[in-house]
Amino acid sequence: MIKNILVTGGCGFIGSNFIRQQIKNNKNHIINFDKLTYAGNPDNLKSVIDSNRYTFIKGDICDKKKVLTTLLNSDPDAIVHFAAESHVDRSIDNPIEFINTNVVGTATLLESSLKYLNSKNKPFDTFRFVHVSTDEVFGSLSENGLFTEQTPYDPSSPYSASKASSDHLVSSYVRTFKIPAIITNCSNNYGPRQHPEKLIPKLIHNILNNKSLPIYGKGTNSREWIYVKDHCEALLKVFHKGKIGEFYNIGSNKNFNNIEICNHLINVAKKIIKI
Repeated sequence: MIKNILVTGGCGFIGSNFIRQQIKNNKNHIINFDKLTYAGNPDNLKSVIDSNRYTFIKGDICDKKKVLTTLLNSDPDAIVHFAAESHVDRSIDNPIEFINTNVVGTATLLESSLKYLNSKNKPFDTFRFVHVSTDEVFGSLSENGLFTEQTPYDPSSPYSASKASSDHLVSSYVRTFKIPAIITNCSNNYGPRQHPEKLIPKLIHNILNNKSLPIYGKGTNSREWIYVKDHCEALLKVFHKGKIGEFYNIGSNKNFNNIEICNHLINVAKKIIKI
């Protein structure tokens, strides 16, 4: 029975949604391990901060000592790993930061999990490590507009390359060390409390403030979009029913290019804003 869940990056957009759903709908104790970078907002979790089933620990997943100490002290039955640098433009400006967090940080978490399980003599089959990744590891959408679990990896930015590397690391620890891990690759998320650097909140902000809309190129770049709460519900299904070592794509089958997203938001705004 899962009692304690360690969530990395729980103050971020998707992680905080996952935590709020867990506190509301389940009886687990959540340990939120977050470095509180620019993308981590404690206000995302105001509604659960006073819960006796919620604990916050400030820490960096690259800090070997802090990660292992946290695991030994909190004794989790599962880890859900959200913590990551996740913005393409920032990865182009500073690739090393993405490699450190997404690759080295994931490796540190995996190695610490292995030491924790062995030192506690915990049966591996009662533990779960869910690695939350992205469909951007597959590169551009194919002609049929769909990725499958068999789609070859073809990362096209330092961000997606770092996430692809972390996916392979997790898979290697399953094969080599029998870490009971599952990898998920999700399409673009949207929803409340998303960081304003992301496409949809940035477009909404600029529309409301009568600013130019940042569409790159011809705006024909197409991605699949999923509401963040739907993503979190899918993660729970994978968490409870997923097969160790497997990769699971999570999506909505709803593809839109950037111009379509922009036009839709403008049309919604016209119905709301009085001119």
